[in-house]
Amino acid sequence: MDNLNSISHKLTRRKNYVSILLCSFSFLIFIIFITKLFSLQIIEGSQYKLQSKNISSRVTIIPAQRGEIYDRNNLNAMVVNSDSFAVELTPGEIPHGYFDTVASKLAKILGISKDEIDKKVPPEVRKTYIAYTVKTNVNFSVISNIAEQITELPGVSWVSRPMRNYIETGSFSHILGYVGKITDDELNLMYNKGGYSRRSIIGKTGIEKQYDSILQGTDGYEERTVDVKGRVLSETPTIVPPQMGKKLVLTIDSKIQTVAEKALGERIGSVVVLKPSTGEVLAMVSYPYFDSNVFNSENVSDEYLKLTQNEHNPLLNRVVNAAYPPASTFKIIMSTAILNENAFPEYERVDCKGEIDYGGRKFKCWILKPGHGKLDLMHAVGHSCDIYFWQVGRDELGIQKIGEYAKLFGFGQSTQIDLPSHSKGFIPTPEWKERKYHDRWVDGDTMAVSIGQGYTTATPLQVANVVAMVCNEGKIYKPHLLKEVREPSTDKIIQEIQPEVIFKNSIDSAVWKKVKKAMRYVCTGGSAKYSLANPTVQIAAKTGTAEVTGYTDSWHSWLVAYAPFDAPVEEQIVVCAMVEAANVSQNWSSWSNYVTNIVMQAYFANQSFDEAVDALNFRWLFTQQNTSE
Repeated sequence: MDNLNSISHKLTRRKNYVSILLCSFSFLIFIIFITKLFSLQIIEGSQYKLQSKNISSRVTIIPAQRGEIYDRNNLNAMVVNSDSFAVELTPGEIPHGYFDTVASKLAKILGISKDEIDKKVPPEVRKTYIAYTVKTNVNFSVISNIAEQITELPGVSWVSRPMRNYIETGSFSHILGYVGKITDDELNLMYNKGGYSRRSIIGKTGIEKQYDSILQGTDGYEERTVDVKGRVLSETPTIVPPQMGKKLVLTIDSKIQTVAEKALGERIGSVVVLKPSTGEVLAMVSYPYFDSNVFNSENVSDEYLKLTQNEHNPLLNRVVNAAYPPASTFKIIMSTAILNENAFPEYERVDCKGEIDYGGRKFKCWILKPGHGKLDLMHAVGHSCDIYFWQVGRDELGIQKIGEYAKLFGFGQSTQIDLPSHSKGFIPTPEWKERKYHDRWVDGDTMAVSIGQGYTTATPLQVANVVAMVCNEGKIYKPHLLKEVREPSTDKIIQEIQPEVIFKNSIDSAVWKKVKKAMRYVCTGGSAKYSLANPTVQIAAKTGTAEVTGYTDSWHSWLVAYAPFDAPVEEQIVVCAMVEAANVSQNWSSWSNYVTNIVMQAYFANQSFDEAVDALNFRWLFTQQNTSE
């Protein structure tokens, strides 16, 4: 029994010893932990904080490719991205004393001076591991040359920076626009939209600017761990690939655009073609134009200066940003007002003797003495008689009614086309004249407005919309250049632009049919009987000749038309051509008529420019230079 007690006592003492030992060990560990923690936080804290500051990440942006732009058939690329690179120099990677050697060799390969590299990588930064861009828009052959000599070029590298390539140039330039580096003002304006930084390339004009947020895409990035000097500590980067911008399909018909461009030739003016039933713009030509690709050059500022100093302003899109007196095209609006208001019997005739005396002034019709003779409304439109519209506008309608109807057709208001800027034109009122000139409105002012002269102005697109309203019998659809937005990888349509009515009235269909009949007479027995004769399609039109201050022997030449005359509106197109008075070197006063007829022939006969010219027997109009292409 005593033995059992002795054994039990020994076991108990051993357990107590082990417990004490374990507790002591645990306490020791705790003390060590506390001590280490104290050391890390208090004694070595500042050191580790400094170390953490000395280790960071280097993020290299991988630029997204802008979305491509195609014509209405989604077959002809108008704007794509071409391979282009930026060459960079990281001075810290160059062995001590070898910077000048490397810079000189690189400058020779790039075709620039060493001074240019020295300016971009000055002496005070040459110990850093930051990559400095020394040249952009470098092609692949130059990069290949660098790669072959890379062992002799420490610190030299390159990154892909796709460059905008405008396949379609010439008259397409005003539609497409161009891109450029974002300015500080633009960044401040666009910063809250997200996705923009000081390195962003953005649209400056045209479609590039209008839909920049869709075309931009999303940049990717490559992230590496580096020390305070920029030296890479981890060779395995984190990479987030960029997302390409969306693809745009425009309403523009490349074939008709080219026909209109060639038909206008080197004549200062414009042509616009649209579908009245939808508002789709099929062609938009403004001359002179420019090459959007010049803005890819290193000397962008010089190229821009050349364009701005050109007296004919090639940067101006005359279709939407230039407003002119609409001249006799305004008689379409006047005819609609006369008929709808029953202001003057449509079959009652006015005697045109070539001129009238009023208010001590002599007002001369364009045909001069002996004049047009006695004309009713249809024949007054067909022969564009000024005497008829002067008298009826002054005595029967008045400026108030004329102004009301001009606004019904969209004059003096935005066309809402999807471009960054566009003119509203202007419709004068007696109140406006009083405010501006401190002078009262007189009947002579009403007479001037009645034939689209005086203070009245409109853009070619607004004049085209006048005829679009005639075709639609009381509606104008919002003109637009964007047809679809597509996913770049799958080509799936993600947005389709729907027709949108922007101006509407309730004028009776019978009135519109009479206006159409008068416009058709212009082409069958009126002022455009010969120039708009067409073997393929029946055209209805209105001519216009606007007097311009400073020109005594030349005028703005207008022609606005639609065809087919008797077809459903869904099958019709509207063409408006305007040739400026500035073309005084040649007799181009009726050129707008020929331009319009050529476009109509090409569209409805599915012909090229040359085929249309020959079908109309217009070859005599063109020099070899005009038709050499």
